[in-house]
Amino acid sequence: MAGASMNDIKARIKSVNGTMQITKAMELVATSKLRLAKAKAEGSKPYMETLSEAMKTVFSFAADSESVFVKERDGGTLYVVIAGDRGLAGGYNSNVLKLSQSANDKNVIYLPIGKKARDYMQRRGYASLTDDEINVSDLNVGKCFNLAAMICEKFKAGEFTSLKLVYTKFISMLSQSATMLDLLPLESLSQTNRSEPIFEGDIDEIIDGIVPEYIGGILHAAVCEAMASECAARRTAMNSANKNAEEMIDSLTLKFNRARQAVITQEITEIVSGAEAL
Repeated sequence: MAGASMNDIKARIKSVNGTMQITKAMELVATSKLRLAKAKAEGSKPYMETLSEAMKTVFSFAADSESVFVKERDGGTLYVVIAGDRGLAGGYNSNVLKLSQSANDKNVIYLPIGKKARDYMQRRGYASLTDDEINVSDLNVGKCFNLAAMICEKFKAGEFTSLKLVYTKFISMLSQSATMLDLLPLESLSQTNRSEPIFEGDIDEIIDGIVPEYIGGILHAAVCEAMASECAARRTAMNSANKNAEEMIDSLTLKFNRARQAVITQEITEIVSGAEAL
């Protein structure tokens, strides 16, 4: 019995050691990717803030515009949901997917970005804006602007009348927050008090021309922050897994030593008993 128990413990220790080697490798990969992703996310924040302020300025002098991007209409809502392409990142994917379900809108269409978001929507049978598979790792600047142009065309066609973006905001290496932004219609933007800008051309044409660029810029910045958040969350999760594995190995080693000691004690007792019998 004791021998079998010791063999089971040894097999368990070997298994945990093998798993820990994998989690350590994943932590190193996540740390390496995080450096580049963090730099991109921090570089995109000033652009995102400046772009938002510019749109607020335009909107503050375009309240009477007849553009479809400004006026509220009855209809559905498109949720652009950015999750990860892979799991093993703690609560990263579940937090952003849970937030995308929090509004409980009746007429909802989703645009899932990332394999985890796409699988989540498909399992629940939710309506999707497109059948194309969009992976986060494949979204560069050009693809973000192409995606924004497609979204704006469908918005103008009335397939949905409001646009929300759900992604994970990168705060620090240890902190990420699932966030929802209202992008369209532009009435969701707060007005700012600024000096009168000089617009050349019809204000409706200006808005129709710059909104796709605005959506594309916001989308790209959100993708950069989401990728940095995913790498940070995976690094933290793998670090915790390594610590748990080390604690488990220490506990199993202690059990193994106790079992071995029990076997040795039993053998000594049997030898002494046999000697006394002689």
